[in-house]
Amino acid sequence: MKAFVTGGTGFVGANLIRLLLDEGYAVRSLVRDQSPLNNLRDLDIEIVKGDLNDPNLGEKMLGCDCVFHVAAHYSLWQRDRDRLIQNNVLGTRNVLAAARQAKIERTVYTSSVAAIGVGSDDQPVDETHQSPVEKLVGYYKKSKYLAEQEAVKAIQAGQDIVIVNPSSPIGPWDVKPTPTGDIILRFLRRQMPAYVDTGLNFIHVQDVAKGHLLALQKGKTGDRYILGNQNLTLKQLLDQLSQITGIPAPARSIPIWIPLSVAWVDERLLAPLGKSPSVPIDGVKMSQHPMYYDAKKAIAELGLPQTPISVALKDAVNWFISRGYTERE
Repeated sequence: MKAFVTGGTGFVGANLIRLLLDEGYAVRSLVRDQSPLNNLRDLDIEIVKGDLNDPNLGEKMLGCDCVFHVAAHYSLWQRDRDRLIQNNVLGTRNVLAAARQAKIERTVYTSSVAAIGVGSDDQPVDETHQSPVEKLVGYYKKSKYLAEQEAVKAIQAGQDIVIVNPSSPIGPWDVKPTPTGDIILRFLRRQMPAYVDTGLNFIHVQDVAKGHLLALQKGKTGDRYILGNQNLTLKQLLDQLSQITGIPAPARSIPIWIPLSVAWVDERLLAPLGKSPSVPIDGVKMSQHPMYYDAKKAIAELGLPQTPISVALKDAVNWFISRGYTERE
């Protein structure tokens, strides 16, 4: 089978492409002109240049059997609202229309737990939960919700699409890095004197990749599957990192008003004057409520692997160190 993959240069996409190649799939990856190819170097894949909103995207999919639409624009900056809508919502609409035009048999759409929202009283939620869109914090979460609705509409029109909602992946090939990777990197650089009292659901990125393939093979059309593993407070994650690396974990937490004040000054006052902001307001607001999820459905129906988070952290630490990330500022 030949798979068409968007977002192959990114964290999840790079791991997915490697898995597909290991499983004997041929891969065609859509890559933007300006995207660095570090994550795809030396891989035996076909690269086609283009954008999610290309009007001729369907032609680029011809000859493929399935599509993994992994690409998305990630930003917590409020100034990026239009770009988030353009790439995540309109881009998803165009990718799904192109797959329909190219007569693709099945599409796996990579949504996010961000689209699901959070529960009350910090309790984990599953695929049946949906926070009202107006309660989703920030334009990124809203854009992922609206993009998922594009998939729902296409499913209702008869298209074979399975939706996966990864939580916070950890592991190798995190080139940017992602926000979770940035936490690990700042810890390794000893740039984390304190922490915020929050929590997330974490999963090894290779399990996320496997979840995509399992969704293709076993997922029910129209269903969403949370690809997650363990709910941990940020403090618990940092303590695990300390055990792995020997670097002391920060011992004190800071009240939320401190980073929120820094973010407000950064994004509202200094950014308009030309300073690059360092802390997004929406990112701080998200941390006010732990983002805990229940992945039992994907485990039961797909056989989603549950690699220990300690292994994911070791893999991420080793990858960052071997690529020289800890030596950069």
